[in-house]
Amino acid sequence: MMSDRQPKDGDAADEPAREGAKRFGATGADGKLLGFSTLAVHGGEPRPKLGNSLATPIVQTATYTFADTQEIHDHFQHRIEREEYGRYGNPTQRIAEQKLAALEGAEDCLLFSSGMAAVTTAMYAVLSHNSHVVVTDDSYRRTRQFLTQTLHRYGIEVSVVPAGDYEAIEEAIRPTTRLLVSESPTNPYNRIVDLERFADLGRRHRIKTLIDATFATPFNQRPLEYGIDIVLHSATKYLGGHNDLLAGAILGSAELVDGVRSLQAITGAIIDPLAAYLLVRGLKTFALRIARQNANAQALAEFLAAHPKVTAVHYAGLPSHPQHEIARRQMRGFGGVVSFEIAGDLETTSRVIDACRIPQIAPSLGGVESLIEQPALMSFYELTTEERLMVGIKDNLIRYSVGIEDAEDLIADLAVALERA
Repeated sequence: MMSDRQPKDGDAADEPAREGAKRFGATGADGKLLGFSTLAVHGGEPRPKLGNSLATPIVQTATYTFADTQEIHDHFQHRIEREEYGRYGNPTQRIAEQKLAALEGAEDCLLFSSGMAAVTTAMYAVLSHNSHVVVTDDSYRRTRQFLTQTLHRYGIEVSVVPAGDYEAIEEAIRPTTRLLVSESPTNPYNRIVDLERFADLGRRHRIKTLIDATFATPFNQRPLEYGIDIVLHSATKYLGGHNDLLAGAILGSAELVDGVRSLQAITGAIIDPLAAYLLVRGLKTFALRIARQNANAQALAEFLAAHPKVTAVHYAGLPSHPQHEIARRQMRGFGGVVSFEIAGDLETTSRVIDACRIPQIAPSLGGVESLIEQPALMSFYELTTEERLMVGIKDNLIRYSVGIEDAEDLIADLAVALERA
């Protein structure tokens, strides 16, 4: 269901989003925002392109030449727009960033070599010694590890608070707090953050807010429209869509993104031209893919919810989900990941996964192929059952990343697997 606040395809958005849309070619001749599929195909791409190419060219170079010394003056005094060196940018990268900014309704976007490169660089840019971060306990595991294990060594303090407990978030805020971090939907339980409420906490306390929106994608949810400052994506997942690239993105105001860009020029966590090209190509079918994955996941979740061997289904599209009404308000669709628990132990759960014939066993998510995994083995293998339970990971939990196959085939395949287990 479409959110009441999220602009429908072609409707007017708020002014910041509209200005960003104009900048990246996201409005039509009548000044209205283009539909999402139209944006996915054409947004952010110049006309004509280099060599009059229809497809975005791959500019495979590490450095760029100058015609004369005057051009150097013009470049550094910002009289012309051009590239200088590969670590500072690439034309293929710029087009991918502009397309994502158009889809997210952002003023600017910056791409990285991975999602973790994006979040770590952004945090380094925003935080400093003796500053403080509040992060929810269901945020991406590696993000929490970076905060609590790495940044802690450099004098940055971190408070981990229960997900969805906005009073606890506010109580954890200190005079030195500089960033509030959460994820929505979360991995693997698909919990939903009330974005308005989360953004309001940051606004009232003058603290930046960051939402990892990888599971949602800008098709289903655009956090900037609710007042969030920084949106993070692992572009490896749904944005690329084909499990053939690694990339990360941050989006927000031009001022915020430019500050992170300055640090990226030093750290060098850049996306390569081929990955940027693959991202642009993958985004051409983005709206079609996500709409199909939304529908497939909803069908799979409804099947699982009625199955006698399934004890719990974690999918925001089900009325039984604790944050279903919040998701209905702020999301177009509920995403392509369905997590569920079965009646049984670690070995029984493994038998269900092994009996599936369509989804392949693999980490990651968001591609056209369905993937399935047992989080207790894939991401938390080194922990004991007791240690896994302490972080909320049950032995009988299955995460299913739904692809674009026929829903009837996915359901029939899973029905056989559950019966054989």
